Parts: sequence; structure tokens; C-alpha cells
Amino acid sequence: MNWITNAVLPKIKAWVSTADQPDDLWVKCKSCGQMIFHREYEQAHNCCSTCGHHAPIPPEARFAMTFDNGQFETITLDAIIEDPLKFKDSKRYVDRLKDTRSRTGLTDAIAVAHGKIGGHKTVIAAFDFRFMGGSMGRMVGNGIIAAAEAAVDHDAALITVPSTGGARMQEGVLSLMQLPRTILAVEKVRKAGLPHIVLLAHPTTGGVTASFAMLGDLQIAEPGAIIGFAGRRVIEETVREKLPDDFQTAEYLQDHGMVDSVVPRSDQPSFLGRVLGFLMEKRETNRAA
Repeated sequence: MNWITNAVLPKIKAWVSTADQPDDLWVKCKSCGQMIFHREYEQAHNCCSTCGHHAPIPPEARFAMTFDNGQFETITLDAIIEDPLKFKDSKRYVDRLKDTRSRTGLTDAIAVAHGKIGGHKTVIAAFDFRFMGGSMGRMVGNGIIAAAEAAVDHDAALITVPSTGGARMQEGVLSLMQLPRTILAVEKVRKAGLPHIVLLAHPTTGGVTASFAMLGDLQIAEPGAIIGFAGRRVIEETVREKLPDDFQTAEYLQDHGMVDSVVPRSDQPSFLGRVLGFLMEKRETNRAA
């Protein structure tokens, strides 16, 4: 049997080996562990068909999913001085930016685009969690400002989609300054009489939650999204109490009046189209007249 074991079996195993198969054919759900065929996963907009977990989705995919017929135009953000503080932790900030951009192919943690949803002109500013946890630095602040200005210029609704760990520590106080900057930006939209809708994606925490992310005319969230300022462990240690198991989830916040509706990703285009119809109908009628 040695010749079979030592010679034949290795050849058979090599012949049927999956080594030549792409390693991205299957996606493992981080919630339930279910293996999902990648095409089915993409068609479901990065949602698990078994447990319904909504994983982060790139802004481009969200734009294509949400805008009518997948048609939209991206808004280019102006370049900035990247490291005015010369910040260094375990590595220099400029090196961290370079490495993250090389790995993800992204410029920063936000993308902005405009198009139509349900026939209504809309600007969307969506975070990308792949870029340093979607942290909000000056470029992200500039993205929110650019989106707000585009909404006013195009007489369009503004939808912001945060998915973030909060402020970007490598930019220090300059990152914290994005809190008032983004609040003033969405206030311009409100003063223009245009709607601002916030779609809270998983996770939305820290300084983003403490700024524009809680200032929507309508607050909606994706199922299971964790939304809050401080983390669960920090709160428990502070109040010295055991928090509910579903604390800070989108569903918990809806039950307690912080979120207006929890909307699955597959229903978001039609839901947003109906809402924008309610909010924009009178304005669009007056504009047409």
C-alpha cells in the first residue's frame, strides 16, 4: 500500500486540488459564519441571506444600488495638506495614509455623488469603513461640506451615510474641528429648505455621532447597526450597570425614539424614493411652475 499512499494519492489530491481556484469565490458572514457565494453576496448588497447581517458596502456600490438605474456622477474633492501636525504613533501618519491607499485603492474615507432617487435630485455622501475605520479627518469634513454645497447648488436633497469609528486621532484637534464644520454644512441645507436624511450604517460611533449624524430631518438605520458615542464597555464601567443585550443597536434606538425607521438595504431605494417624494413634491411643483 505504500506506493498507493506515497505516489498515487498525492497525484490524485493534486489533480483535484482547489489551489488553482480563486480564493474569493466565497464570503464568510462575520455574524453567523455562513459561507456565501460571492456573486450572491454582491447581488444581496453585502447582506447575509441566512442571518440578515448587513456588512459594510463600498460607496460606489451603494451609489449604484440607490440612485435610479445606477446612474450617478461623483464629486471630486479638493486635495489638502495631509499631515500638518507631523503626527507619529507606531508609524508616521503620512506612511499610514500611503499604506492604506495602496491596500484599498481609496483616497480617503468618504465619497460624494449626485443623481436621482425616485426621480428626485439627490446628493449622497457615503463613508467607506475600509479606510482607517471610516474615521473623520479634514478630508471627510470637506466631503460633507462639498455634499451640502452641491445639494444647495443643485436644489437637491442631501443624504449622508456614516459608517465610522469616529474622529481620526492622527489629525488631533483638526479632526475635532470637523464636528462644528459638518454641523454648519448641514445647517446650510436646512436653511435652503432642502431635506437632510441620515442613513446610519454599521457602525456609527464617536465624534460623527456627536455631530451631523444625529441632525437629519429623518433618521433611518440599517438592521443591526451599532450606533452610539462611547463604547458599550466604557458606558458599563461608568454607570456600573449591565446594559441590555441589544443596547446601541438600530432596533434599540428605534424603540427609544432615536431612529425613525430601520430599513433593510434591499428596501432602501424604494423607501428613500417615497420619502423624497413627500419632502420634495411641493418644492419641485413650485420650481416647475
